[in-house]
Amino acid sequence: MHHKNFSISPIADPAAVVGGDGCQYRFSVLADGLLRYEWAADGIFEDRASTFAVRRQQPVPHFRVIDRGYDLEIITDRVRLVYDKKRFSASGLSAQVRGNITEWQSVWRYGTEPIDLEGRNKLYGTARTLDLADGRIPLGPAVISRCGIAVIDDSETMLFVSDDWVAPRPSGDRVDGYLFAYGHDYRAAIRALYAISGNQPLLPRWALGNWWSRYYPYTADEYLALMDRFRTERVPLSVGVIDMDWHIVDVDPVHGSGWTGYSWNLQLFPDPAGFLTALHDRDLKATLNVHPADGIRSFEDGYHEVAQALGRDVSSGDPIAFDVIDREFLNVYFNVLHRRLENQGVDFWWVDWQQGQYSRTPGIDPLWMLNHFHFLDNARDGRRPLTFSRFAGPGSHRYPVGFSGDTVVTWASLDFQPEFTATASNIGYGWWSHDIGGHIFGSKDDELATRWVQLGVFSPILRLHSSNNPFNTKEPWAFGSEARENMIEALRLRHRLMPYMYTMNVRAARDNEPLVQPIYWDYPKRDEAYSNRNEYRFGSELIVAPVTTPRDPRTRLGGVLAWLPPGRYVDVFNGTVYDGDRHLWLHRSLKAVPVLAAEGAIVPLDAAAEPRNGGHNPTAIEVIIVVGADGTFELLEDDGTGVVVDDVQFSRTPISFSQESGIIRIGPTSPVISLAPITREWTLRFPALPKPKTVNVVIEDREHAAVVTEENFYGTVVHLGPIPLDKEFTVDIGRQPKLVPTDASVRIYPIVDDAQISFELKLSIWKAVTSDVPLSARIGQLRALGLDLALLDAILEYLVATHV
Repeated sequence: MHHKNFSISPIADPAAVVGGDGCQYRFSVLADGLLRYEWAADGIFEDRASTFAVRRQQPVPHFRVIDRGYDLEIITDRVRLVYDKKRFSASGLSAQVRGNITEWQSVWRYGTEPIDLEGRNKLYGTARTLDLADGRIPLGPAVISRCGIAVIDDSETMLFVSDDWVAPRPSGDRVDGYLFAYGHDYRAAIRALYAISGNQPLLPRWALGNWWSRYYPYTADEYLALMDRFRTERVPLSVGVIDMDWHIVDVDPVHGSGWTGYSWNLQLFPDPAGFLTALHDRDLKATLNVHPADGIRSFEDGYHEVAQALGRDVSSGDPIAFDVIDREFLNVYFNVLHRRLENQGVDFWWVDWQQGQYSRTPGIDPLWMLNHFHFLDNARDGRRPLTFSRFAGPGSHRYPVGFSGDTVVTWASLDFQPEFTATASNIGYGWWSHDIGGHIFGSKDDELATRWVQLGVFSPILRLHSSNNPFNTKEPWAFGSEARENMIEALRLRHRLMPYMYTMNVRAARDNEPLVQPIYWDYPKRDEAYSNRNEYRFGSELIVAPVTTPRDPRTRLGGVLAWLPPGRYVDVFNGTVYDGDRHLWLHRSLKAVPVLAAEGAIVPLDAAAEPRNGGHNPTAIEVIIVVGADGTFELLEDDGTGVVVDDVQFSRTPISFSQESGIIRIGPTSPVISLAPITREWTLRFPALPKPKTVNVVIEDREHAAVVTEENFYGTVVHLGPIPLDKEFTVDIGRQPKLVPTDASVRIYPIVDDAQISFELKLSIWKAVTSDVPLSARIGQLRALGLDLALLDAILEYLVATHV
């Protein structure tokens, strides 16, 4: 096993400990807002790492202890804890965030859920799976709360007895919990979580591209032909997922079901190594689905080899049981059974464990074992590790990527997934992969499928997936022309976003900032930030409000009620400018969803309109720059080597914009590693910025040619020729540039034109929109027409976009 990306330091500094020796209680002050609380009736406390807490050895914060004999207080800069020295109870153990951040105090009592007068304190984490979910499901705990205190009960999780083996918890009357008391400083709580539980790993760049997956008995030729069809349609992919039909599934009933398997179905894949090589030749990584629960049976190709390695008698043909807590078996499971397949070209495994939380040792969850050891094993030979499996509980963020399970093909499923993804960050889980488009049941719906792909573009991982029903498939060309066109554009956009997403991937691993974050992380005291749980930040620069309900039949637009935080924003797709600090209905055709960037935002993209397969560093970059405020961005790239983020030598390209001077400064890239060619073409895109009178490009005091164009209803685009990576260059667009909103009538005309209403009503609407009267009067005229609310809201979106 490779252990570099799993280091443990489970024993808290003695100076942080209150109680312990000679007591039945122990508190560890791990940070100014993080306390561990333990009760052990026998006075024996746990110092081994748990699945949740692997790094309790933290710098000791300033704190005070007041011990009055019959009770004690622990006081830090953030929290005051009071304890009566008896078995933990709601009366005897309480904590309060200092400063009383709610209207009626922020008090937590052991064993209770803190609530406020409106009952809206509870914030959630995530769940083990979305299997068969048709809409909302219950979610697990988070380390943040609106009342300022959240707890994680770690009393029953398994333990790491070293960096390479585990044990169950000892029996007895014991409590082991963690109190996160960070008030509304949600990011500080998340940083504390990562400090004791481990950081999110750095994903390989290719993991951020499009994954193809389907539960279907492809032949090798069919699968490769499909990959070639995607290439012909100029739709990029980065991962080929082969579901369980890669192995023999039609087995003699004497052996049980064919759900578990390790032997290629040679009728479908006559040359497995050649098939995997062909995928690699197409710049695709390969993963195989594995359901390990039934062990290794006598018909498997590797049966005798595994039996020999374990010293088992094969004469009876007895199966070799899957025994995840047998250390010898687990070593053979990886080093013999899986290695023989990996040597053929398997890059990582889709671990499809569906058999619950129990092993033959109480307290050892097989899913935890599989996630932990698969991830460590995948890091061998200096590779950047990846596994693909379900969420096992708090601490699972150490083992990306998460497989959220088999969801139902319905609008209700789609409508829950943005919130499900965003709230997972409340427990540090940042890399969910959903069945984009849904997996089972439901019905064909071109609009639903398109909206799901658009959500996938702005999700941690985009993996198309469907069942083996011949009518349920996710190839874009299987849908009508409107859906097909927009799905293809969305999948291309996903790969165009890779420069931005990969930088955010580094940020997640290095700076403890998950890619997807709830809006309320930035505005915890604003009730509005909690009102639309489907709206979220996608990286540092973008806010996404996905459309997750069917479009209105009259306007043929999908709508979403969004809360725009304070500031001014522009939609990066259509250049519409919005004033913030309010709710607003946003409406979009099937071409896009609302994706907003604030003034000062900088978003780097692959400039290729049709990116290629894989996760290559692009030879040309397009940068979206939103004027109106200063902005900075550091584009990060690498050559794919390095197991953990601290090992990686990144190429860094600084990008900055000065609002006062109107100068964009880019480069130099340093160091230049594994980037070819040594020059890059650049395109700068300025939404909602009219074409400047002059644009000056300078490289080392020399002017450089540029082509400046103005795109109708969008903004200005500056095209630059090849520039050496090791050179800094500046682009001057003039002092204090400002976002200039497009005339509202230009945005409204297509809405009215496309509306399925009478021509006379269209004309009346247009007269009201273009009348030379104050805005309030125009709105009054529109309301007097008795329009359907969906149509009225779609018109008002643009009339009031920049009128607060």
